[in-house]
Amino acid sequence: MADPVHWAGARPPELPPAIVGWRWAPAWILAYVALLFAPGIAETVLSLGAITMLVKLVLARFNTGARLLSDPAWALTSVLFAAYWLPELISAIDAVDPARALREAAVDLRYLPFLWLVAAAVASAQGRRTTFGGLAIIVGVWTVDALLQAISGTSPLFFAIDSLKVAISGHRTCSAEEIAAVDRLGGILGPCNLKLGQVIASFSPFVLYAVGRRFGRGGWIAATAAVGIVVVLAGSRASWITFALVLLLSGWRMLGWKRLLGLFAAGLLALVILNQTSTQVHQRLERTAQIVGADLAGVDTALSGRTRIWRAALCMVAEHPVNGVGARGFREAFPACDPQPGVTTSWGYGPALHAHQLLLEVLSETGAFGLLMWLAGAALAWRAWTFADGAARERARPAMVALLVTVFPFNTHLAFYSTFWGGLTLLLAALYTGSLLAQPPRDGTVLDSR
Repeated sequence: MADPVHWAGARPPELPPAIVGWRWAPAWILAYVALLFAPGIAETVLSLGAITMLVKLVLARFNTGARLLSDPAWALTSVLFAAYWLPELISAIDAVDPARALREAAVDLRYLPFLWLVAAAVASAQGRRTTFGGLAIIVGVWTVDALLQAISGTSPLFFAIDSLKVAISGHRTCSAEEIAAVDRLGGILGPCNLKLGQVIASFSPFVLYAVGRRFGRGGWIAATAAVGIVVVLAGSRASWITFALVLLLSGWRMLGWKRLLGLFAAGLLALVILNQTSTQVHQRLERTAQIVGADLAGVDTALSGRTRIWRAALCMVAEHPVNGVGARGFREAFPACDPQPGVTTSWGYGPALHAHQLLLEVLSETGAFGLLMWLAGAALAWRAWTFADGAARERARPAMVALLVTVFPFNTHLAFYSTFWGGLTLLLAALYTGSLLAQPPRDGTVLDSR
């Protein structure tokens, strides 16, 4: 039997350093999202944030105290990056445009330290409050701005941005042709970057969860109505599906199934009213109704030319099954696979730029290898969720819902290998990983995380 005196004098095992994140990291995340109306500037913020994170990591090597991230968070963010980036690299081997594919892969290396930065931003409770709360405020402001545009015809935020650009450079943000052709709300992103619906729908969980926690069921319903109106008027039917999924995944916890069914019924009634009062919504619904037509042309018209694009994507998959035509090589490969060459397209002149569907984009541009990598990343992300405890799931829930609805495979999508949508998707992945696998300080003390 062990000597009790010996055990009494033994030193307790040393606990590992606490995980506190980095208190300045949320500023980079919020600046990046807030500047999406200027993609070039937002991209610069992303790159500078990645460089800053690398410097922070070098300095942290000499610090044995508080850590930026937990080991599982380091691992999962790195694995999710690899699942996204390795298909790019392998696709460049025999891509339609090898130089561009290699350039895309080289440029996208910056996403790895950026993902670490994002995960560090939500590694502490204060960081999560700042980051998630800041995202909720940004999207809330954009929603109010879009509602004002729906009422007055002008987005106050975009008007201010455009006026500032004219004062500085003498040029408008969008051309007269782009402004004249606009058929939906552009909000702060403007009439020449009509992605407001997709962005707000994907980031809406941060608003709904924040309002629900602070104002309860009534506040959640009011926020749902405001965001829902903007998503519908923004015109993207893909964003309608995305937002419906957000309501399904978050609403049952807030309302219960019976009230949630009532909410969806009210939403359908609102859609009927908007169909009668909004020309843009009426045109979208009228086009959607053509999908019931028996011929392929009617379906293609209802889907804005998507069936033609998807058939071309399947052709690319058949001709390049292993590693695809190369990341961002869809437009170069499209003419050779166009099932209707010489016919005027539903989207205008020129080739399709991407597959408009996640699975087909990955298969056509990065092949079976790319799809396997994406599936492996999804499986590991899901495994982390299933093994997490209730507290971890609760703190990661807004990011989880946002990521899940953004990559929902039975929907049409923006290009995931583009800078705009790829950056936002990886941002959501890192927010999910960092918040799910965060570890609080050992004893609740406030630690220096500069």
